[in-house]
Amino acid sequence: MTESPQGTIDGPDPGRHEYPGVGHVVENEFATISVKLDGEGNSVRLRVEDRRTGHARYFDPLQLEALVWLSDERLTALLDPSADRWRDDS
Repeated sequence: MTESPQGTIDGPDPGRHEYPGVGHVVENEFATISVKLDGEGNSVRLRVEDRRTGHARYFDPLQLEALVWLSDERLTALLDPSADRWRDDS
Protein backbone atom coordinates (compact mmCIF):
# COMPACT_ATOMS: atom_id res chain seq x y z
CA MET A 1 0.00 0.00 0.00
CA THR A 2 1.32 3.44 -0.90
CA GLU A 3 0.04 6.97 -0.76
CA SER A 4 0.31 9.10 -3.85
CA PRO A 5 0.92 12.87 -3.67
CA GLN A 6 -2.80 13.43 -4.29
CA GLY A 7 -3.61 11.43 -1.17
CA THR A 8 -5.29 8.50 -2.88
CA ILE A 9 -4.59 4.96 -1.81
CA ASP A 10 -2.92 2.65 -4.29
CA GLY A 11 -2.74 -1.00 -3.39
CA PRO A 12 -2.95 -4.52 -4.72
CA ASP A 13 -6.70 -4.76 -4.12
CA PRO A 14 -8.65 -1.88 -5.70
CA GLY A 15 -11.84 -3.14 -4.05
CA ARG A 16 -10.35 -2.77 -0.59
CA HIS A 17 -11.75 0.06 1.50
CA GLU A 18 -9.99 -0.26 4.88
CA TYR A 19 -6.29 0.44 5.45
CA PRO A 20 -4.29 0.18 8.69
CA GLY A 21 -3.60 3.61 10.15
CA VAL A 22 -5.82 5.31 7.58
CA GLY A 23 -9.26 3.84 8.25
CA HIS A 24 -11.98 3.26 5.74
CA VAL A 25 -11.51 5.07 2.44
CA VAL A 26 -14.59 6.30 0.56
CA GLU A 27 -14.18 7.93 -2.82
CA ASN A 28 -15.92 8.99 -5.98
CA GLU A 29 -14.98 11.24 -8.90
CA PHE A 30 -15.27 14.37 -6.70
CA ALA A 31 -13.63 13.45 -3.39
CA THR A 32 -11.57 10.89 -1.51
CA ILE A 33 -11.92 10.74 2.27
CA SER A 34 -10.93 8.42 5.06
CA VAL A 35 -13.03 7.84 8.16
CA LYS A 36 -12.14 6.16 11.42
CA LEU A 37 -13.16 6.18 15.05
CA ASP A 38 -10.90 8.20 17.33
CA GLY A 39 -10.82 7.49 21.06
CA GLU A 40 -8.07 9.94 22.05
CA GLY A 41 -10.43 12.70 23.29
CA ASN A 42 -12.91 12.66 26.15
CA SER A 43 -15.21 10.40 24.15
CA VAL A 44 -15.19 8.52 20.88
CA ARG A 45 -15.43 10.76 17.82
CA LEU A 46 -15.46 10.16 14.08
CA ARG A 47 -12.32 11.43 12.34
CA VAL A 48 -12.91 12.42 8.71
CA GLU A 49 -9.91 13.34 6.53
CA ASP A 50 -9.81 14.81 3.04
CA ARG A 51 -7.19 12.54 1.47
CA ARG A 52 -6.35 15.12 -1.20
CA THR A 53 -5.41 17.95 1.20
CA GLY A 54 -4.89 16.20 4.52
CA HIS A 55 -7.47 18.41 6.25
CA ALA A 56 -9.18 16.51 9.04
CA ARG A 57 -12.13 17.16 11.31
CA TYR A 58 -13.48 15.30 14.33
CA PHE A 59 -17.23 14.87 14.78
CA ASP A 60 -18.92 13.96 18.05
CA PRO A 61 -22.29 12.16 18.13
CA LEU A 62 -24.29 15.40 18.48
CA GLN A 63 -22.63 16.91 15.39
CA LEU A 64 -23.29 13.75 13.39
CA GLU A 65 -26.92 13.66 14.48
CA ALA A 66 -27.30 17.30 13.40
CA LEU A 67 -26.04 16.34 9.92
CA VAL A 68 -28.61 13.54 9.73
CA TRP A 69 -31.45 15.93 10.58
CA LEU A 70 -30.47 18.71 8.13
CA SER A 71 -33.00 19.42 5.43
CA ASP A 72 -31.92 18.64 1.87
CA GLU A 73 -31.76 22.37 1.16
CA ARG A 74 -29.38 23.10 4.04
CA LEU A 75 -27.24 20.06 3.26
CA THR A 76 -26.97 21.12 -0.39
CA ALA A 77 -25.78 24.57 0.72
CA LEU A 78 -23.04 22.91 2.80
CA LEU A 79 -21.89 20.92 -0.22
CA ASP A 80 -21.21 24.02 -2.36
CA PRO A 81 -17.40 23.93 -2.79
CA SER A 82 -17.26 27.62 -3.70
CA ALA A 83 -18.47 28.52 -0.18
CA ASP A 84 -15.27 27.36 1.59
CA ARG A 85 -13.09 24.91 -0.29
CA TRP A 86 -12.00 27.18 -3.14
CA ARG A 87 -11.52 30.37 -1.11
CA ASP A 88 -8.05 31.79 -0.61
CA ASP A 89 -8.07 33.37 2.86
CA SER A 90 -4.36 34.23 2.83
